[in-house]
Parts: sequence; C-alpha cells; structure tokens
Amino acid sequence: MHGAIVIGGGFYGAAVASYLLRRRRTRDVLLVEREPGLLRRASFHNQARIHNGYHYPRSFTTAYRSRVNVPRFARDYPEALKRDFVSLYAIARRNSKVTAAQFRAFCRAIGARLEPAPPNLRSLFERRLIEDVFVAEEYAFDAALLERRMRQDLDDAGAEVRFETTVTDVDLRGDRLRVRCQGPAGTVEVTAPLVFNCTYSGLKRLGGASSRGSAGLKHEITEMALVRTPPALEGLGVTVMDGPFFSLMPFPARSVHALSHVRYTPHLSWEEVPAVDPYHRLAQYDGASRVDRMIRDSARYVPAVRDARYVESLLEVKTVLVRNETDDGRPILFERHAELPGCFSILGGKIDNVYDVLDRLDAELPLAA
Repeated sequence: MHGAIVIGGGFYGAAVASYLLRRRRTRDVLLVEREPGLLRRASFHNQARIHNGYHYPRSFTTAYRSRVNVPRFARDYPEALKRDFVSLYAIARRNSKVTAAQFRAFCRAIGARLEPAPPNLRSLFERRLIEDVFVAEEYAFDAALLERRMRQDLDDAGAEVRFETTVTDVDLRGDRLRVRCQGPAGTVEVTAPLVFNCTYSGLKRLGGASSRGSAGLKHEITEMALVRTPPALEGLGVTVMDGPFFSLMPFPARSVHALSHVRYTPHLSWEEVPAVDPYHRLAQYDGASRVDRMIRDSARYVPAVRDARYVESLLEVKTVLVRNETDDGRPILFERHAELPGCFSILGGKIDNVYDVLDRLDAELPLAA
C-alpha cells in the first residue's frame, strides 16, 4: 500500500507529489503518468508565460492571485525562468474590452509595474490601430529545464514514478482507494488512502466515481505556432489586448517565440461529455495550421511580425471551467469526491496556480506524524 497516489505527471502532478513527500512527510508516494516522461503535454505545449496579472483585467481575483504567486514561483524555480526580454502590452483602439486608461488603473489596483513604452518600441506598432503601449514585468519559463528540475526533486524525495502507465479506474475498497493501472507490465492494482487526479484534460476520464464531479469542463484543441522572429522583435514579448488579438512570447525550451491568436489558436471546442475522450479526439484531429492567418492579422498591429519565420505548431487540448468562459478567470478546481473519501480532483489554469493548490492541501490534509 502507498501513502498517496498522484495521477498525472504534468507540472501540477509532479509538484503535488513533491509537496506530499517534502512538506507533508507522506511516505511511499506513487506518481503515475501515461507519457514516457514528465511535463510532456499541456505543461510543455503552452505559451510558456508566467502570468503576472496583466492578462486578466476582467478577472481581478485571477490577476491578484498571479501577483501573489509569481514571486513564489520565481523563488522556487529560478533556473527555469527567462527574464532577459522586454514584455510589451498594447491596447487596441477598436474591439478591445479595456481602454488604456482602464488598463493603467487595473495595474495600479493589483500593484503591477507598468511604464510607458519608449519611442523606439512604440514605433513597432501601427498607431492607427493601437491606443497605447506599455512595458510590463513578466517572465517566461523553460519547460525543458522545469521538467529536469521536477524529476530531480522527485528522485531526491524518493518518489516512485511509473511512466507509460494509464489509470483506468479508481474505486473504494474498505478504507482504501484502489487504483487500477495499465502499463508495460500489464494491469496492476495499487491502493492508498489518498489519490490526487491531476490529469488536466483527462480529469473526468477515469472510471468509477472519480470521473464524476460538479464542475463543468470545456475542451479546446489549440494551436501554438512556433516562429523565429525578425531582428526588430528579438528580445521582446508582445501582447495586444484585450479582445480578439494576439501574443508573441519567448518559448525558451526551443529558443523560438510562440505565436497565439485569440481567434485562430482555438481550432474547435466542446463541453465535456462522457462519450468523447479529449486526447483521442486530438489524436484523430488533422486540421491544417492557421499560422498564416495568425501572422497576417498580427502584422496589422505589429508590421514586423510579417517577417516571422514559421518553425512548427504545437497542438494540444486546453481545458477550462465553463463558468469562467465569460470573464477569462483561471481559478483552480479543487474537488474532494463525496463518494470516494480521500480522492481529490485538481485543475489549474496557469502554472503559478499551483501554489493555490498547495495552500488548499495545507488546509485539507493533516500533517503526518
């Protein structure tokens, strides 16, 4: 019997497993991951932005939690941070859901640094379409370095990690939770008093009562286009907001930039239904890249984007809470299953949300003797 089982080896699952071993002194923690390594799915296939609140003017709570959590992330994972770029936020004149004045007031309210962009950086933007441009304080993270660090943390803490292993169901057997796994050695069963489902888009895909929950989920197949920027945009991160606009952020794990567009990055979406496995749908999806449309529309606002060179696209399933579709909020989902005592479902919308999860676990779990 294990002290705890964590399902999912993305950043959240790895962080929860490390937390249980290091801070809660839980013995014999097992981490189960379907991929051949850690951080291979959504933790890697994303924008690599560590949000510092700027991105969420329509969700004060999400912005404020970012402001609280980012310093903790920077303290704990300094080797994975990329700081050597200038982050620019520009407000569009039309179709933006926030004006420049509102954005300045919002940043003051959450305590986020914001300065007027100097003339040489303002000149990169089309003045007819952009109301104002600001320099923000924001970081990116290197997912490859973060994976290396998480694997080292788990090894040092003595975690047992089983890769290429899929959990098929979780149920209750007496006073223990039974987890059935399908891996290289066939089907095995393991038990523990605590189980943490950190499978992100697979949150409701496990069999038994663990697949049920009160929160509605929405899935999207998204495209993150990796590009090489022209010299004029080297050393910059650019975000035009807040509406159907785009971001061009450093993607340190590949030494390129990630281009995303609110209109073209989501290829298709659907609300969670039992008959549709998000990862199976992604595997069957053969949609063509929309990078040409991303570049064409982005270049209207920043003409130099026209000279970006396409490298490849990362397709992934993005999962959010249905209730936050209208306000862009990205709170954590932290559910304790009523039918399975000791079983928790955890979903985060941003990488720094992990500290909200750990704080909840501090409040929920007794400290081991």
